[in-house]
Amino acid sequence: MNLLRWPIPALLTWGAAWLIYRLLPQAQLSVALAFALACALGVVCTVFGATLPRKLAIAIGFPLSLLLSGSAVLPAWAWLLPVLLIGLIYPVNAWRDAPLFPTPARALTDLPQHIRLPAGAAILDAGCGLGDGLKALRRAYPDASFHGIEWSWPLRALAALRCPWARIRQGDIWRADWSAYAMVYLFQRPESMPRAVAKAAQELKPGHWMVSLEFKADELEATAWATGADGRPVWLYQAPFRRAPGLKS
Repeated sequence: MNLLRWPIPALLTWGAAWLIYRLLPQAQLSVALAFALACALGVVCTVFGATLPRKLAIAIGFPLSLLLSGSAVLPAWAWLLPVLLIGLIYPVNAWRDAPLFPTPARALTDLPQHIRLPAGAAILDAGCGLGDGLKALRRAYPDASFHGIEWSWPLRALAALRCPWARIRQGDIWRADWSAYAMVYLFQRPESMPRAVAKAAQELKPGHWMVSLEFKADELEATAWATGADGRPVWLYQAPFRRAPGLKS
């Protein structure tokens, strides 16, 4: 049985949040602090939601159930905490890209069959979230040099803890310079791909690669493609890019 099958992640998160809220005051911590920590747990655990509605359900399940129970004795400002926490984890200007879609652990294991990189080659995970993409890339290229950019500073901090061997910084992937990287890895949304193509076409050096998990760049002809262990396609594009047949330059 898959323990991450919906709705088990939500139920476990809500249960754990209620335990935090009930037990921490018994350890002489304030109810407001217990509430804040319980809400923070819900927001962090949104990584286990496969879709945006499920992520929101995990995040707001505890505070909503507490409100409906009528048992909360909290100052009015405390109810703003869930909103603030979601804003910290998922900044509004990052929602147009990918709020948080973790890369499956073995999604990139076939990359070396198509792309050979020298030892020490710099790989960028653009929008690295909690670092799952960096971990998957390291399985494929253990001798590479890994870099990550993440807009959300809490996620950036957690990714740095999970991937101490990578250089991860907080920033905007669309303003960062991609020219120093032999490979730029993306797991975005279809709506983000035209912007990624335009940036990669302008900045990637000849022979360097843009790799996209699951989502194809419709305006380009793929240099190659692979299939991850979970069956998702991985699209590979080598600079200089070739326009897709039938599209005007």
